[in-house]
Amino acid sequence: MSPDFIIGFAKEGIYLTILVAMPMLGLGLIVGLVVSVFQAVTSIQEMTLTFIPKILAVLLGVSYFAPWIIEKLTTYTRNIILNIPMYIK
Repeated sequence: MSPDFIIGFAKEGIYLTILVAMPMLGLGLIVGLVVSVFQAVTSIQEMTLTFIPKILAVLLGVSYFAPWIIEKLTTYTRNIILNIPMYIK
């Protein structure tokens, strides 16, 4: 295996990781910003008010995006397993 191949392989894995995590991180960010604005406007500084909505948004995001995530990860894994003979050469 050449260094270029290993770097490309790692790049593809990192790209897939970011792509799969992006929807949940985006939902958490949006809900966090909305809650922060709400807290600033109402002067409520309750700690559970920041965590509970974010957790719920991320869980809803996982349940909504789960088929897409599973399809992406399955395709990536299938390609790795099918190309093992090529990687050995």
